[in-house]
Amino acid sequence: MAIAYSMSVADRVLHVKASGKDESVEDVQRYGMAIIDMAVAHGIERALCDETALEYTLGTFSSYEAAKFIAEAAPKICRVAIVCSPRDLQNGAFWETIAVNRGLNVRVTSDLDQAREWVAEGLNQSNHAMDGDNS
Repeated sequence: MAIAYSMSVADRVLHVKASGKDESVEDVQRYGMAIIDMAVAHGIERALCDETALEYTLGTFSSYEAAKFIAEAAPKICRVAIVCSPRDLQNGAFWETIAVNRGLNVRVTSDLDQAREWVAEGLNQSNHAMDGDNS
């Protein structure tokens, strides 16, 4: 099953819940672009992606290609936390390294609370124009 996901915006953070399996680089790229497009459309600079129900199956080279593509497509001002299952943390850490080396401000962890805290860091100081926007 390909990547299935839902997205919502709350408290100036894009919340993403993903499940299924990353079957190809193109599948991951489509998923990543959907997140980027939603964030840009809503003026959101932070995302919390819960991928604990998403199985990472891409090999090393495909993970590299997917991370490189998304890092180059994403606005550099974004802050993205990705929460994966503990079984996928090693692959997630590799993806993070590739993306961070290309300028994406991303953290991959298996701890949802840690991810929430990291995404929220500095949120009160950033983007005051969006205060009061609960969409």
